[in-house]
Amino acid sequence: MTLTLTVSDDVRALAPGFTHVAIEAHGLVNGPSSDAGSALLDDAARRLAVRLDGRAPHEDPHMAAWRETYTAFGSKPSRTRNSAEALAKRALSEAGLPRINLLVDLYNAVSVARLIPVGGEDIDRIEGGMRLIRATGEEDFVTVAGGEETVEHPDAGEVVWCDDTGVTCRRWNWRQGPRTRLTERTTSGIFLLESLAPMPVAEVTAAATELAELLAKFSPGADIAVRAPESSA
Repeated sequence: MTLTLTVSDDVRALAPGFTHVAIEAHGLVNGPSSDAGSALLDDAARRLAVRLDGRAPHEDPHMAAWRETYTAFGSKPSRTRNSAEALAKRALSEAGLPRINLLVDLYNAVSVARLIPVGGEDIDRIEGGMRLIRATGEEDFVTVAGGEETVEHPDAGEVVWCDDTGVTCRRWNWRQGPRTRLTERTTSGIFLLESLAPMPVAEVTAAATELAELLAKFSPGADIAVRAPESSA
């Protein structure tokens, strides 16, 4: 079954240069972080350093575009960074990139190397389709705080991904909820690569191809489909 992804008209109006490419994969094999996945993350950090050439991540034109868009829907981009900028900042620090699990490590590596926000959701945990909307502020976002499950609500006008149950990711791609995240038990996933102008569509498409090849390498026999890019322009 193909998972439905929709982008609301008000999000398209907010970010006319938005493009997303989805990869749907079934028959995946996940597990703990491995030496091979760790090596990919280390290589991604090196690729990032070359790409930035001494600049800070937020000085990259693509990251600057995300900051402008976050500001446009009322978020402070220096406090709630898009996922790619946050990972890039970690990659350049002494702490380095986190190791989560194999599938997450793979998409984080592509995100860091190419400075593109990339997310992954467990299809079996998604209720209905996924929608990118501007929140009313009444939607539920189930997260964990202090070791206990808690329910938050997005700000009115905030851009969020949601399904029929509630918000799956706040502030576009800033914080994913635990309900739909990829775990070591995940066998079906949807991977979403998101870009804004001035990044060429061909660049985010190439990133999707790279991630699909990595998924195929680490999950031989998996059914992997890269969807055509969908743009707001």
